[in-house]
Amino acid sequence: MRTDDRQNADDEDIAVEHAAERLAGRYPDVPRERIDELVEKHRVEFDGAPVRDFVPVLIEHDVKQELNASRQGGTTGQQEERSR
Repeated sequence: MRTDDRQNADDEDIAVEHAAERLAGRYPDVPRERIDELVEKHRVEFDGAPVRDFVPVLIEHDVKQELNASRQGGTTGQQEERSR
């Protein structure tokens, strides 16, 4: 891995952590461990994506959708969420 790639990966890690912190603030009734699990679950979906700039934003969006759906008793299938 080149130095630039490592720096980009570090920046992405920081951005994803900030997204998790925002989610924890927005959903104080959800245990932080659960938020971290969901963040990691959705992060894996972007493994290998050639463009990484928006991965943290997309992860945060997907986790919000899943948490909101679970609050409303809806399904949380990724295919269904992506089609909205």
